[in-house]
Amino acid sequence: MAQQAYMTETDNGGSGPEHRGTRLRRLFDRLVSGWRGDPRIWRRGLVVAGCAVLLAVIMLLHAQIPNAVGNLGSLIETFLPWLGLFVPVLLVLALVRRSATALIAVLAPTVVWFNLFGGQLSDKTVTGGDLTVVTHNVNAENPDPAGTARDVAASGADVLALEELSPAAVPTYEKALASTYRYHAVEGTVGVWSKYPLSGVRAVDLDMGWTRAMRATVTAPAGQVAVYVAHLPSVRVKMEAGFTARQRDRSADYLGEAIAHEPLRNVVLLGDLNGTMNDRALNAVTSQMRSTQGAVGSGFGFSWPASFPMARIDQIMVRGLEPQSSWTLPETGSDHLPVAARVRVATSGS
Repeated sequence: MAQQAYMTETDNGGSGPEHRGTRLRRLFDRLVSGWRGDPRIWRRGLVVAGCAVLLAVIMLLHAQIPNAVGNLGSLIETFLPWLGLFVPVLLVLALVRRSATALIAVLAPTVVWFNLFGGQLSDKTVTGGDLTVVTHNVNAENPDPAGTARDVAASGADVLALEELSPAAVPTYEKALASTYRYHAVEGTVGVWSKYPLSGVRAVDLDMGWTRAMRATVTAPAGQVAVYVAHLPSVRVKMEAGFTARQRDRSADYLGEAIAHEPLRNVVLLGDLNGTMNDRALNAVTSQMRSTQGAVGSGFGFSWPASFPMARIDQIMVRGLEPQSSWTLPETGSDHLPVAARVRVATSGS
């Protein structure tokens, strides 16, 4: 009998999965029992519920938020994915308030966020491709341009676009990249380096008074590709003026018009657009091109600031080309991360 009692006590007091499951059920039952019979669970937490509904509306109707006052709509769209961080905060508040109304309301922004960005949580990369492209804002104040050049060249890019090239640093980049890239061209503060011949090189007018965009034809083994390199004007967030982006928006329209008139079928845009794909102010460009990160990337691919990336303002977009993979590269001496993509060049018969 003593032996039987010992065995029974050991079986019931073990620490296996069944015992842990029992403890979790007890904890859940204790939590639920505190809510049962409480007539105020539907009346409490109305403020939290209201905030949840407002958050859902902002994310769902972000394109309707006007830009008339401080470009508020563009500002929200720049950091739109980060609004999801408010969801767990609201969930905790709903639990603390023991509000069934708030808990149900929190479902709204959760569903909207996953509808907008859930697809970016998976890896959509496919194998293949015959052209690797990289773009990098190297930062005019980069303390180690030669090191940055070596880093991006090590990516294996066939075509490399650099933005924010200072006149003093251009010879350094040219020397550091000469052994990897036989062909290159620089227009103003942007440049393109290629393993394949370049032709049709010209500056692209962004209505800025100086050159921050260019166009070139790369004759790759799989076919010709029109390469656009652009660095749109910077934006600022000011207390007295909001999100100041008027010059960037105007330059985006000029860039979009230039791409729309490009005669070649295969087009890739590489550059720092100082805006995300969600920003409606870049619609002149984004409406006619595909983001490689959105099509075949893994995650959000944030590129700025390099120390703690919060937004993808460095873009690779294509028209005619078929994206295969898209990713960010390790940090260099710049305040931006380089971004890369591998694409398949469409031939005339494909």
